[in-house]
Amino acid sequence: MVSRKDSNQARLKRHKRVRAKISGTSARPRLAVYRSNANISAQIIDDEKGVTLVSASTYGSGFDGNGGNKEAAKFVGKKIAEKALEAGITEVVFDRGGYLFHGRVSELAAAAREGGLKF
Repeated sequence: MVSRKDSNQARLKRHKRVRAKISGTSARPRLAVYRSNANISAQIIDDEKGVTLVSASTYGSGFDGNGGNKEAAKFVGKKIAEKALEAGITEVVFDRGGYLFHGRVSELAAAAREGGLKF
């Protein structure tokens, strides 16, 4: 019998490895990405205080359509950049959450950069 590896367990392992090296501060908070099959979300987190400063996702109001594609990722990237600039945040540390920097994750990052975030 062939046993299949749990891809989410592998992702969580990668995420722990990345989080051991990356931490958000008050000066440079962490931009964390979560991706599911149906949706994508992003949060800007200050790890020193343990608070979420800004968040955007496809589950919330203001988004119509399929949340599991590149257009949705671009929408979330632009929205998170807008909210961050309103909150006075210009520089962040990007946390890809154990996902490959490819597809939806890279589209979200590119849209956030276009929106004015530096990382």
